[in-house]
Amino acid sequence: MPANDYSENKAASYSIAEEVSRTLQEGLVAVLATLIKAANRPDQVGAKLLVEISGPRDTTIGSLGDETLDRGVKEQAAGFHQSGADTRIFQVKEFAPALTEWGEAQILFERIQQEPRLVICGAGHVGASLARLSALMGYRATLIDDRGEFVRNELFADERIDLIATENWSEAVRDAVGDGRGVYVAVVTRGHSEDEQCMRAIIDTGADYIGLIGSKRRTKIVLQRLRDNGAAAERLGKVHAPIGLDIGAVTPEEVALAIMAEMVAVRRGGGGGSLSAWRRGNEST
Repeated sequence: MPANDYSENKAASYSIAEEVSRTLQEGLVAVLATLIKAANRPDQVGAKLLVEISGPRDTTIGSLGDETLDRGVKEQAAGFHQSGADTRIFQVKEFAPALTEWGEAQILFERIQQEPRLVICGAGHVGASLARLSALMGYRATLIDDRGEFVRNELFADERIDLIATENWSEAVRDAVGDGRGVYVAVVTRGHSEDEQCMRAIIDTGADYIGLIGSKRRTKIVLQRLRDNGAAAERLGKVHAPIGLDIGAVTPEEVALAIMAEMVAVRRGGGGGSLSAWRRGNEST
């Protein structure tokens, strides 16, 4: 590799590293594409292209060594992001068949994003179980309650669980959720009043997921009150209420599992149905 090419690639690597750091610090989302196999251009193996998905800028950093390939990868990055996957290897012919020169080349796509965050409103049996389960699954959990004895440090040894005791639900929830980017919220408090305070604080954020526990009747009442107070129909339509998938959950731990299952389905783009349903529906006997 010529010296000037090496210098350019080294500079690009530093720029990408800086952009990855900024993406994580600002809570944005990007896709990093790395050329890992290219018989036609072995000198370019290891080249990287960072595609920013969210945030105020539509930008790319770096290059895979071909402008046409870069454009194809940028388009594919959006689809990869929508799939919910963290990593995947594609051959170029899978997404850009017209690029015959690069058809057999392989590109690694990686999601660049902060660890998923879960804000749990209510530290009762369900909220506590949800915090523990989410921490096991790699989420950073924030558990909020107005009863200090429910969020004592000795009850939650996992460092992934942040505990907040508050006298003001709205303020605490709003601070924890922020703009909502990359945040999942589960409202599992003990009553209508607490539910409404939490929901009013988060309904206009950009939270990736908002779920409200309770019966159909109870959740309908809360959502109607929010509607009466000016909440947009579009926002209300995205609320998962009652929260969780229907798995027949009874115990707090089972309810927490049902909630986490729905969150994972939303995050990964899953349908939430039975994986064996296709077989039962296609059996000839």
